[in-house]
Amino acid sequence: MAAPLRLLRALPRQPGLGFRSRTLGASAGPLRGLASSAGAGGRNGRSGRGGGGIKFWPFLAIVALGSAGYVALVHRRKEMAAPATEAATPALAAPPKPTPTFSPDDVTVLFVLGGPGAGKGTQCARLVDRHGFTHLSAGDLLRAEQERPGSQFGDLIRDHIKNGLIVPMEVTVQLLENAMTDALAGQPDGDKSRGRFLIDGFPRKMDQAARFEQAVCPARLVLFFDCPEDVMRARLLERGKTSGRADDNADSILKRFHTFVETSMPVVDHYDRQGRVLKVDATDPPDVVFANTEKQLRATLGPAF
Repeated sequence: MAAPLRLLRALPRQPGLGFRSRTLGASAGPLRGLASSAGAGGRNGRSGRGGGGIKFWPFLAIVALGSAGYVALVHRRKEMAAPATEAATPALAAPPKPTPTFSPDDVTVLFVLGGPGAGKGTQCARLVDRHGFTHLSAGDLLRAEQERPGSQFGDLIRDHIKNGLIVPMEVTVQLLENAMTDALAGQPDGDKSRGRFLIDGFPRKMDQAARFEQAVCPARLVLFFDCPEDVMRARLLERGKTSGRADDNADSILKRFHTFVETSMPVVDHYDRQGRVLKVDATDPPDVVFANTEKQLRATLGPAF
């Protein structure tokens, strides 16, 4: 994509926007008070012949015994707390695999990206209907897993969504892999549309893209629906009149635009440098956008489309 990405690119990229995890750390410094007291006693605590000195060895013995008891108590408390901690925090994922689960010869993965209101869902639905793609929405999978009885990650997903945080990528990637496995199991061999996946709204960040391609399958293409900010805003505000979605309001829409520019556009740029982006003008009516999408996919994928 040689041309700039229209008005969406005009948004300033401000450092610090987007989600970042913050870890609070505490440094344990030396117990200088006890060290100083012990040192002073070692120098000045000897009794002179006149008997006026103070003997410090009983005091040091008490301190040593007390310290040993404290250390034992700390270790005991850690041992008691360990099972509860392990039970409360589920393992996020298996260790990295040497090769992806699926070969690009067996599956075709298209990442579908675009700003909020660009029309990704509309175009994905048409590709599913006309060309037999399997549509996987990362957001839908997370919401379904959150509500699934007995889910290992239900509480974790719920807490992250509630607090406006991005769910750990290990969880999202694993859910996508599971969904692809289930879809392939239900598709007969020899079916022309077997193994063709549209992954909508993913990856949102570069680390997600890297993780997916390392663990699941390299993506064939990124289908990027390019749309000016003012058009997307008008669509979202109109949709908000009937959608009931809490994020279809002016303030939330602006935040979503900034988040997309800061976190997702670097993903588009990365794949564009590799020649793996199909940019579709999403300003036109849906029928025109779909015709252009089909044309570009047919030219790029050939018989596979």
